[in-house]
Amino acid sequence: MPGTNLIVPVVLWGKHAPTHCISSVYLSRDQKTLVTGCYDGQICIWQSDPETLKMTPRCLLVGHTAPVTCLSRASIIQDNNFIVSSSEAGEMCTWDLVDGKCRESVKLTQVHTNIQAYHMCNSEDLRLFCNGYYAEILIMDPFSLEILFSLSSKMNPDWISALHVLRPSSRKDDVVLAISITGTVKVWSLLGHENKQSEPIYENESKQIRCLNALSLNCCAYNQRTVLIVCAKYCQIYDAGDFSVLCSIQAPSGERWMSGDFLAPDRVLVWSTEGKGYLYKLPANSVPDHKGFHGPTVAHDSPVLFGILSHTDNELLSCPPAMRFVITSSGGRQRRLLLRGDSAGVVSIWNVDDAATPDLNKVNTYAPLVLTSMEIAWSDMNPSPVGILDQLHVPDESEIKLTASIYLMALNRLVVGREDGSIVIVNATHTVQLQLLHGRHQQLDDWPPHQLLLGHNGRVNCLLYPHHVHQRYDRAHLVSGGIDFAVCLWDLFSGSLLHRFCVHAGEIAQLIVPPHNCSPRIQKCICSVASDHSVTLLSLAERKCVTLASRHLFPVVTIKWRPADDFMVVGCSDGTVYVWQMETGHLDRVLHGMIAEEVLAACDETLSDDLGGSMSSGSGDLQGLANPAVHFFRGLRHRNLTAMRAATQRGLAALQHAGPAAAGPLAAPARPRPAPLTVQPFRSNPKDPESHILFFDIEGLIVELLSEEYSAMSPASLEAAGLISSEYMKAAALTQSASPDATKRISDFFGRVKDKAGDMERILKEKDKHGILAKMKEGAETVQTKLQAKAEQLKNHLDNKDDGTTPKKRPKEMCLSDAPHTMEIAKILVSLLHAWGLDPDLDRVCESKLGLLRPMVPVCFGVVSRHGHMAVQLPTRLISWTEACAAAPDDPLLITSDLPPELLTQEKLTRLFSSKLHWELSTTLTTNHLLSIVALANTLMSMSNASFLPESEMARRLHRPSTRSSSSWAAEEEREEQLAAQQAHIKQGWSLLATLHCVLLPDKVVATGAKNFKRPQVEMLARRWQHHCLEVREAAQALLLAELARLGPKGRKALVDNWAQYLPLYTHTESINPHAAQKEPAEKLAKTVDEFDEEEEEIVRKPSSLAELKRKQTTAVVLLGVIGAEFGQDITSEGAAGNKRRKDVDSRKSSVVEGFTLSSSNNLARLTALALTHLLQAPACPRLPAHTPLRRAAVDLLGRGFTVWEPYLDVSHVLLGLLEMCSDADKLVPSMTYGLPLTAQADSCRTARHALTLIATARPAAFITTMAREVARCAAAAQSGQPSPAYHALQKGRAEVLRGIELLIEKMHSEVAELLVEVMDIILHCVDQSHLKSKGLNEVFPAICRYNQVSHCPATRRIAVGSHTGQLALYELRAGRCQSLAAHSGPVTACAFSPDGRYLVSYATTDNRLSFWQSTSGMFGLGAAQTRCVKCYSTAPMADVARLNPARLARLVWTNSRTVTLMLADGSETRFNV
Repeated sequence: MPGTNLIVPVVLWGKHAPTHCISSVYLSRDQKTLVTGCYDGQICIWQSDPETLKMTPRCLLVGHTAPVTCLSRASIIQDNNFIVSSSEAGEMCTWDLVDGKCRESVKLTQVHTNIQAYHMCNSEDLRLFCNGYYAEILIMDPFSLEILFSLSSKMNPDWISALHVLRPSSRKDDVVLAISITGTVKVWSLLGHENKQSEPIYENESKQIRCLNALSLNCCAYNQRTVLIVCAKYCQIYDAGDFSVLCSIQAPSGERWMSGDFLAPDRVLVWSTEGKGYLYKLPANSVPDHKGFHGPTVAHDSPVLFGILSHTDNELLSCPPAMRFVITSSGGRQRRLLLRGDSAGVVSIWNVDDAATPDLNKVNTYAPLVLTSMEIAWSDMNPSPVGILDQLHVPDESEIKLTASIYLMALNRLVVGREDGSIVIVNATHTVQLQLLHGRHQQLDDWPPHQLLLGHNGRVNCLLYPHHVHQRYDRAHLVSGGIDFAVCLWDLFSGSLLHRFCVHAGEIAQLIVPPHNCSPRIQKCICSVASDHSVTLLSLAERKCVTLASRHLFPVVTIKWRPADDFMVVGCSDGTVYVWQMETGHLDRVLHGMIAEEVLAACDETLSDDLGGSMSSGSGDLQGLANPAVHFFRGLRHRNLTAMRAATQRGLAALQHAGPAAAGPLAAPARPRPAPLTVQPFRSNPKDPESHILFFDIEGLIVELLSEEYSAMSPASLEAAGLISSEYMKAAALTQSASPDATKRISDFFGRVKDKAGDMERILKEKDKHGILAKMKEGAETVQTKLQAKAEQLKNHLDNKDDGTTPKKRPKEMCLSDAPHTMEIAKILVSLLHAWGLDPDLDRVCESKLGLLRPMVPVCFGVVSRHGHMAVQLPTRLISWTEACAAAPDDPLLITSDLPPELLTQEKLTRLFSSKLHWELSTTLTTNHLLSIVALANTLMSMSNASFLPESEMARRLHRPSTRSSSSWAAEEEREEQLAAQQAHIKQGWSLLATLHCVLLPDKVVATGAKNFKRPQVEMLARRWQHHCLEVREAAQALLLAELARLGPKGRKALVDNWAQYLPLYTHTESINPHAAQKEPAEKLAKTVDEFDEEEEEIVRKPSSLAELKRKQTTAVVLLGVIGAEFGQDITSEGAAGNKRRKDVDSRKSSVVEGFTLSSSNNLARLTALALTHLLQAPACPRLPAHTPLRRAAVDLLGRGFTVWEPYLDVSHVLLGLLEMCSDADKLVPSMTYGLPLTAQADSCRTARHALTLIATARPAAFITTMAREVARCAAAAQSGQPSPAYHALQKGRAEVLRGIELLIEKMHSEVAELLVEVMDIILHCVDQSHLKSKGLNEVFPAICRYNQVSHCPATRRIAVGSHTGQLALYELRAGRCQSLAAHSGPVTACAFSPDGRYLVSYATTDNRLSFWQSTSGMFGLGAAQTRCVKCYSTAPMADVARLNPARLARLVWTNSRTVTLMLADGSETRFNV
């Protein structure tokens, strides 16, 4: 199962409905949703019409591994669409019925047989009362699925077989009535404040009655004086007071009762295993209001049957149906219904109210109101849902079912085994395109071409491509197992059958690959399991069976490995474990009971690394000794030679590996890259034919696209594109001491980078110096094969350029040199997600320029949620859209075409779907799809010429930016121009596509008449604010900002109020302190927004578990941070016009960020700022590792909203924290701007660097003064010899500070001019002094020399800076000190040292004075040097100084050692002599 980064599942269902053998059934109170659980573990959601109860299956929830036994509602709120499901394996899940996401899932040791949802007194929502195969009653929270408390028994504790919770009419507390399987009735009364801490809660009273194995227990709701207990053979009415039997009803012959309920004090409904409901009128002695109540039984007065609810056809069922009696209320009317779901997947509903009035003369039989099933819904669909290989279906013949399939990622081939024993191999992206998208390919015959492998007779059961699992296998080998007892080995490329293993005596059930640390012989084998309970190891290299393990008496359930000991451990369904030696095929022993379980567990614990086995390390050893199972393996080892050999080899290997590992930040092993597309077969029942789910992994797709793009660029063009940055290296070099060696290295580096490398391998190696390939390593072999493939490909393309014919190659080569399929995958996905029909002009551009194709059918999307659970839409949901479709206007072109009517409606539906219905499905889908398409559009926009048109595709591949300086061919230049124009068009197309989905979509969809457009979810976007894939991150940020802007001030205020309650409150002492509200009164928090509720899908509930609270807190920090940073600026402009700072008073008067203060006492901005700084500065710990997306988000938001947060921050702490984060940047630099996913560290680094830039440009003065203050502190600390942590941060971040200052000088020349002395302090601290020995300041840090107020004299090694206050600062680099002279009454305009360094001249326009200064050293160089003014000149005042640019006012140039020229901005030059 793919991970849950952005995944878009698309399902191709095929012609056959999935089997749905119903095990439980549920109908929501408002009659809009029916839910059925089945024996295979899936749950189907049906959409039902509250009036007619007509139902259509809408979506399938996949996640349980065992039959679903209980379904229950999760909330009392009517439209809160959550249900809880529980399975026989003890799994419980809470599902969101709207989008099918699994909110929470747990696996308990207790298995429930029954769950009653009940609203207890003193609790704000439902509690689940569960009973099952355990002796307590568990009370659980439906949202967190935590056990809140349990009810235990003192008397005869036993499994509870049925329970009923009720509130007696006159009392405040709740009563739980239960009966154990041995017939003890127990009563507990609950006050509602019970919790886990309270001591065991025992029953208040209990009584033994003669009623074993009760199935259900119901108290009469009308008067609470009688109880109905149903057992299999009879059901009985008891007096609730003393539990004596009042009357009894026998089950009809051949049937067994299942359960029952009261319809009135004197009438009951009981249903049987045959799926029939029986209505009885009770005798007088069982009716509490009757005077004969509890009297003796009168002979003629016994329960009377007056009605039967049953199917008319009375067919036999293969297993008892799931039935449920429900009371629903819709539109103020109550309705009593009996639901039944049976083994054939048929759902039927009876209206009990019709039958509830007794007609005593005869027994009436009632047919169900509604009767439907998946099969029926499937057959209603015309044309039927698409499958993945529909093109092979011949119209008149019966369809050959697909029974096994596997997707070969590297080759983009789909291999499908079918029922008739044939195996089809076809290009995966092409076949998907054929099923889903319009285009020229629909006219082609026999496209895409397919290959048939014929070798099995009878169904193909399983397929395996071992090369995928591990590189050690031959890439041409494909293995298949069939119903004919044979395992076949095929050559993929030639299509020939290499060998047929016939060793099993049953159909092959499974094929697996042994682990990679087995012995060399076993490494060449694959393991196959058959239905005759045998397991074999088949060697693909030797073409023979190595081990046949066939003495298992029961079906094989698990296979575990102990490679170190050469054991294969086989677990069977009866709990026995067989231990086989792999090399010899010898059965070592058979284990039962506890030791068997322990041995299986010990196999899980062995380390999977190559040094694996149980002797990994000292600590592992001690734990190993404690585990008897490991002991047991040790004992066996003495008889096992292979194991001995393995152990000695491991010892040697461990010694060699003990050397220190060189781990730079980039040596982190790269995650294997996610595949852009996986095709997984899917079936709900082993007997079904397969449907297929395509998982598009957005991140994987983006990475593939970018790596293909970059692998085709030479380093020169890479640097031009800013992917390898050299300018940063310059800044970094300044902070290191200057050695000729280092400078040579740096110049070499640049030389190498700029080398225009032509041939492919050289480029790839070259890039490896930048650690880019380190990202893409999936093992050296693959890089090697990739290189060969690339080289092949380039060779092919270059050959093709000259002559149109491609030379015929061996088929193996053909397979490699297929055009890379990444673009095809992207094309399919973007075509499916694009909102066609909203903007006709854009649609035309998409089709003509970008090469997108229109979808042919409404696509069934899915949602992957946590824990690998998944919801997939069923194609039958179309049936519920027919009215919407009929209402839509017709397209005249379609009506005139000669298509059959059903295809017409399908086309119309498809268009309606992509423009409107697609966006009305659920907020989760909208969010995921918009994120995906915006991220992809941005990626494609950043690539050169990324169009999906086949012609331009070839052109793009052949066209390399020409590296020759002058192009001699006019024709080629013209071609270049055409290409450039085409590229501009394409880029613009992608940009329009991104804008449509990012900004315009909501309004356009609503304009098409969508009543319930599902908005993207703000919190989902906030969580991806710093997603590790840059493109996804940018898309999420753009979408979130667009959505916030669309909400407007009112909506934002509501959002803020909603989330403010979750903001973690950081004080300076404790770290995280949930809900200890400091200042604000609690009512303030509890007030949620009313008018906003329909906007925000999540109904605000208290978070039910700690984990959820954590999630909410992190989301709140990011969300409030974003709103504050992006929309917090509105405030400052409204307060005092010129006043940039935001005073509390101001913010209270003006409408602050729309409520960026909760109340006057508590400033929300302050809290958010505190939370953000806490996240920046919190030391790395297991709960908050050093480089997490959350930390990055905090860094990013601190940078973005610095002007808003500034009043509440300790600026120097923040800056030092950021410097600390980007201190290792120079090591990570080459990958910093490279588009592939960065290592977490490089990513934090990049974000921190960006934040620093933002802060510096937003508040240059604050940045410079804070840094200068820190520099001064550091200098003081260094002298006293106790460097502080701040000192280290500054030392590490010097390059970063220099970069910031350079940027400021460039962007904000005049602001920096006011703080020149401070800037010079910082520069001199950060630049290593040794550089200034040999070179002038203008070479070392040219930016600062753009100021005329700065002068450097290399001869005397002094620097002079004229400040804004009229002071002159003289830095003596030799002595390392600085003296300050009061020179002028206003800002110094310019100063300059004479060439020999004896004189310094300074000039200020404000007092029109020019002064010469001379430094005299004391006697014989002893004593302090004095600098005094030798001469002063008054200069002519300049006209209208105010209008001129202060930086260009005046320059001083020494013409010789005694004369200086003053050049003024008005063009005049004056000479002065000393």
